[in-house]
Order: sequence, then C-alpha cells, then structure tokens
Amino acid sequence: MALQHTWSGVEAAAHGALFPVLCLQFEAFCAGGLAPGWSLTVQGHADAGEDKFEINFLTDAGDIAFHVKPRFSSATVVGNAFQGGRWGQEEVSSVFPLTLGDPFEMEVSADAEHFHIYAQEHKVLQFPHRHRPLAAITRVRVLSDHPLAQVELAKRSLSWGDGGY
Repeated sequence: MALQHTWSGVEAAAHGALFPVLCLQFEAFCAGGLAPGWSLTVQGHADAGEDKFEINFLTDAGDIAFHVKPRFSSATVVGNAFQGGRWGQEEVSSVFPLTLGDPFEMEVSADAEHFHIYAQEHKVLQFPHRHRPLAAITRVRVLSDHPLAQVELAKRSLSWGDGGY
C-alpha cells in the first residue's frame, strides 16, 4: 500500500493538491545535518478521530529521508522514505500505545543504522536509514491539524563515559 504525502497548506496551494491540509507546527534546521544521537520528542493531545499528525526528516535536495505517521484509523505506525520522486516500501508496526482523547509523547532518535520510534515509552518501530549520508538530512518538520504541547530537538551523546548530554 502506498503512502500518500500530506501537504502543508502552502505546499497544497502551490501544487494544486487536494490532500488533507496539515499545519506546520514545528520546523528546525540541523546545523551540520543529522548525526547519530539526534533525538526529536513531540508531545501533544490526540483528540481528533483522523490521522492528522506526521514527522518528516528532509534533505536539501527535497527528499523525505524519513516519514513517520501514527494512524489511529488502523492502530498502526508507518515509516517510509520519499526519494527521487517516489515513495519506498512502507514499514508498518502494529505496536500502538496511543489512545484517542489522551495526551501522547513520541520520540524519534537516530543511531548510525536506524531511526528508532517510541510512543508512550514503548518502542513501536525501528526504521533503517535509506538516505546516506545522514548529514544530508538538514531539516525536521512536524505537521499536525492541532497545536502541539511541546517539541524538542536535541543532540545527545551516545557514550556513557563522557559525563552526559
């Protein structure tokens, strides 16, 4: 099953698309690009009955190196990449600890080989990096139809011996 890209209002107008419109809630530029140790944490409230929340890691070339979206309608979390004008094979997890009407927290972290996705502190998906080098991933966007409580993008150390973050 192919994953459809959900456009922001600006993108939809520019492309004449008739997709559901999500609002840009957060965008950050990663100085020097993504590297192992980067982590994105998103907190919000799942109060809509539709699938209107997604996280995208973008390259300067216009590819989506990693797209993650919880789907309440099917109680799944999907991951994919959009490269060279095409979506790749979707990876789907049926581990879905999110509940409509409740606050949620999702975290996406990166190591040298994978993106790791956690929801409510449960690991829901491990997605291999399809785009190399990681440093080419320079932006992160969080799209949602409702305001988010908090978004944090941080670089954390992967080593226990250096005294912290």
